[in-house]
Amino acid sequence: ARYGLGGRHYLRLAVEPAALLEPGYRIDARTLARCRAAELALLDGGIETATAEELHARGVRFHEALVEGSGNPFFIDTIRRVNRVRRLLSYRSMQDRRRYLQHTQQHLKLLELLERGRQEEASAAMRTHLEATLRNIGSISKLLRS
Repeated sequence: ARYGLGGRHYLRLAVEPAALLEPGYRIDARTLARCRAAELALLDGGIETATAEELHARGVRFHEALVEGSGNPFFIDTIRRVNRVRRLLSYRSMQDRRRYLQHTQQHLKLLELLERGRQEEASAAMRTHLEATLRNIGSISKLLRS
């Protein structure tokens, strides 16, 4: 039961912070700008107005872009597979959008750290971000069973 609904997130907790520590990690300025613009659009009212599909797709693009910077095909394939499976979980969890303000702020901090070449700090911040996601899954478990 421990790896039921949150199992995919435990896999993400293992893969995503590690991807940011890969030797030669590189994320280009255009990708950083695109990710930042998507997060700022959420802060500018998108949290309330975006559809569930748009919110999910934004999160998928963000996390995949950061993992792709590792250049590690195993990490990239893993995150893409996990993201395909987590769609239903994401949609149901969007019934309570309050958590998106915190997620957006965390995403912006990750982008800032990566832009400065501070991979170790970004990896730790990613771990904290994903741990918050695991806690959120626990708090929305009633929604997920309905």
